[in-house]
Amino acid sequence: MKLRSLTTYICDAYRTNWVLVKLDTDDGIEGWGEATLEYREHTVEAAVLALRHGLAGRDLGNIQGWWQDAYREAYWRGGPVLTSALSAVEMALWDIKGKALGVPVHQLLGGKLRDSVQCYANGWFAGARRPEEFAAKAVEAVEWGYRALKWDPFGSAFRTLTPAVLRTAMAVIEAVAEAVDGRADIIIEAHGRFDLPAARQVAGALEPLGVLWLEEPLIPGNLANYAWLRERTSTPISLGERLYTRWDFREVFERGCADVVQPDVSHAGGIWETRTIGALAELWQVGFAPHNPSGPVANAATLQLAACTPNFTYLETMATDVPWRAEIATEGSVVAGGVAGIPDSPGLGVRIDPEAIARYPYVRHDLRHYSGALTDIRPDDEVTLHAKEER
Repeated sequence: MKLRSLTTYICDAYRTNWVLVKLDTDDGIEGWGEATLEYREHTVEAAVLALRHGLAGRDLGNIQGWWQDAYREAYWRGGPVLTSALSAVEMALWDIKGKALGVPVHQLLGGKLRDSVQCYANGWFAGARRPEEFAAKAVEAVEWGYRALKWDPFGSAFRTLTPAVLRTAMAVIEAVAEAVDGRADIIIEAHGRFDLPAARQVAGALEPLGVLWLEEPLIPGNLANYAWLRERTSTPISLGERLYTRWDFREVFERGCADVVQPDVSHAGGIWETRTIGALAELWQVGFAPHNPSGPVANAATLQLAACTPNFTYLETMATDVPWRAEIATEGSVVAGGVAGIPDSPGLGVRIDPEAIARYPYVRHDLRHYSGALTDIRPDDEVTLHAKEER
């Protein structure tokens, strides 16, 4: 199989833009990948297009051969732009190979260990502001079947943490904990916002609540601080969405930085690289719960990993999404009762409609993580309860 064309698509998703990639082969097979890199969509698109030359004339079934050459020949290795571009193309190559052989990608990675995977909900909190609003939305998410809920309660805090901000965050956390009353686990997201003293405060405050994990509490760039924090709290610590390839994760495991690692299949280097990170996590007896808040192709690829990775724990799922997701994608997995089935159709198990993408062109969106507007992730009058609809 040889490359006939490589096409990129950028689709508005309200809080960001999905960056999708389609490879067409000379024998009529198409494969889809995803490189959604929030707020740097055109930058990663250019990086994907730069990889086209290296695919020309190659046997597209030789995925590892291409990946190793592309990674080496970039010279400036690693980082989010290169590895996101590599991830998207690699994902599309697996999709093509599975379709050519008539098997799902997980069969090419050794076959299924499970037919479904437990999900945790992200995005369930859209529009909430006050503790009672978060509590009401948490109850609704539990009624959909989710047994774990994740959100960031820290508003616009960055680096330091005042007593008032901590009290406000804990009021929300405690309201949700009381509302779900043991029916669901709680995951607290911090989006890499705190210095070490503030992260220590947060981890300590969460200890009595027994949260599932505290995600990315520290400003990125100092893994030694993660090891120090983890040694001094009983609150489980997770990280990994801003680390790329097995080489970035080596220090995480060697230093004992995390209880759970969260590589993103659309950023860490692709399906094979993320599976390799999962194998390292298994060796070090660390949980493996990939970061997965993006679009339909990345979700499909993560499901393939869920099928064949022994220590895969939870699938991150956007419990709500933009109304047009179903126009863009026909997804082979259905979330029911907080559980996602793993598709067995050839390739990744997702179909994308390029004509539908054209109806939702690129819209600039700015980072909301430290502005206090983090719950504004859906149109106020168009929140689609994605998981609920599938029931």
